[in-house]
Amino acid sequence: MWVVKLRIKHDCTIAVRCKKFKVTSFSWSLMPFEKGGKSYTYQMHHLVGKEENIKAFIKDLKEDKRITNLEVEKNVIFFIEVRPRKEIPSSFYNPEMFYIKPCLVDTDGYEVWELASVHRSVLTNLISELEKIKKDFEVKILKLAETKLSDVYYPRITPKLTKQQKIAIDLAVKHGYYSVPRKANLEKLSKIMGVSLSTFQEHLRKAEGRLIPDLLKEIE
Repeated sequence: MWVVKLRIKHDCTIAVRCKKFKVTSFSWSLMPFEKGGKSYTYQMHHLVGKEENIKAFIKDLKEDKRITNLEVEKNVIFFIEVRPRKEIPSSFYNPEMFYIKPCLVDTDGYEVWELASVHRSVLTNLISELEKIKKDFEVKILKLAETKLSDVYYPRITPKLTKQQKIAIDLAVKHGYYSVPRKANLEKLSKIMGVSLSTFQEHLRKAEGRLIPDLLKEIE
């Protein structure tokens, strides 16, 4: 199995707003299709950030004429994006490859993609196509390697977390709480979330309590 990890920046309906409103997005870009010379992409995003920032993000998104069928449930959004053919990276999606992790969009407006394919050429062709649209577009290869199947993460149903638990675990991962050496402590994370240290610890402990048992089952 071949895996590629890309760092991308372009005129993205989500990324420009992540930067503008200081919100992070975790998403799946669902199967795109073409019709009448235009590219249609179904997208679902989980937004992480301050509640007022997320509300401003969604309000601004509603005014974008490229977005249709927008549905909102708290900090989860679904919509169909309509753009000219081959104008955005997701329109280069090939059925011979698949996402192995959610797409991350950070507060600097950068996207991180991780895809896999049994054929290296499928991934290198994707890179070649992306590199052709250089105007207002950046693409950097972070990884392109053959890997063992057991090392390929693939999403599955996980225990449902509350909104606060999800925010806590997302912040912990994003700011390097689980990195070695550790890049952030609980006190810093609690301030970012805007809650007391004890409250943050409680949210994170419960999130870990729901997620870790299933992760351990995966490596048994």
